Amino acid sequence: MFELIRSNKRRSVALIAGFCVVLGAVGAAFGLYIGNGLIGTIVALIFSGGMAMVSYWKADKIALAVSRAYPADPVQYQRLHNLVEGLCIASGLPKPRVYLVDDPAPNAFATGRDPKHAAIAVTTGLLEKLNRVELEGVLAHELSHIRNYDILVSTLAVTLVGAIALLTNIAIRMMWWNGGRVSRDGDRDSGNPLAIIGLVLLIFAPIIAKAMQAAVSRKRETLADVSACQMTRYPPGLISALEKLRDDVTVTHAATTATAHLWIEQPMSGVGDGGKMGRWNKMFDTHPPLQERIALLREL
Repeated sequence: MFELIRSNKRRSVALIAGFCVVLGAVGAAFGLYIGNGLIGTIVALIFSGGMAMVSYWKADKIALAVSRAYPADPVQYQRLHNLVEGLCIASGLPKPRVYLVDDPAPNAFATGRDPKHAAIAVTTGLLEKLNRVELEGVLAHELSHIRNYDILVSTLAVTLVGAIALLTNIAIRMMWWNGGRVSRDGDRDSGNPLAIIGLVLLIFAPIIAKAMQAAVSRKRETLADVSACQMTRYPPGLISALEKLRDDVTVTHAATTATAHLWIEQPMSGVGDGGKMGRWNKMFDTHPPLQERIALLREL
């Protein structure tokens, strides 16, 4: 378990470096297309460095704001606070801030940069549809993300994925308004091979970022499931909760494409789509199928 946590930390560093490389590549691609690759790369690196710093200190607040989460009143939601506090005492974690999201879909997520600066948010639908034992399993899952240091890279990914999409969008719009790369003598030179490479990079950068976002979450969800059962000593609680999440078809409206990987269950519509595009869609799933997670927990 501890080796997996250390491995998670190593992968986190690699993923964040990967996001910064993609951002730098977007800037270089734009620079190549307009005729000045060096300036484009420098601008993108400065932008990515600034986004990484902002993400480290403020990404948890951004994720909570985007999800429209608000602090859970400790009196009105005493059961929720008691469950979180009890699990934290049992696992030796500091109690995170507890938030609510007004959404009928049962779901939850954890965010923050480390266990001392973490928060858990649950939807009102989760509180309504899960009993105490099931809710404890879900909260243990989210606390496991905090204990395993999954929250740092997951939270950083929220803003870095958005930054790649934003920078790419700005670059493509500027090229559209400019009518393509313009050389110094005013003649169009969009047939330059380097310019074409730059355009291809700009087109595929958001897809690469989306695939990296999916890679952030998949294995971490399975580890968090197992860690949660270790924390509660009662796998049937989380199994029952995941079965209810599997059977519930409500879409989590508070989720966005940037925050989808944070939630305990893939929140966006279209999960499990089949047909000819089924395999393609699965490449960008932020979570492993719930049935696979349930089957794994049954073997514990």
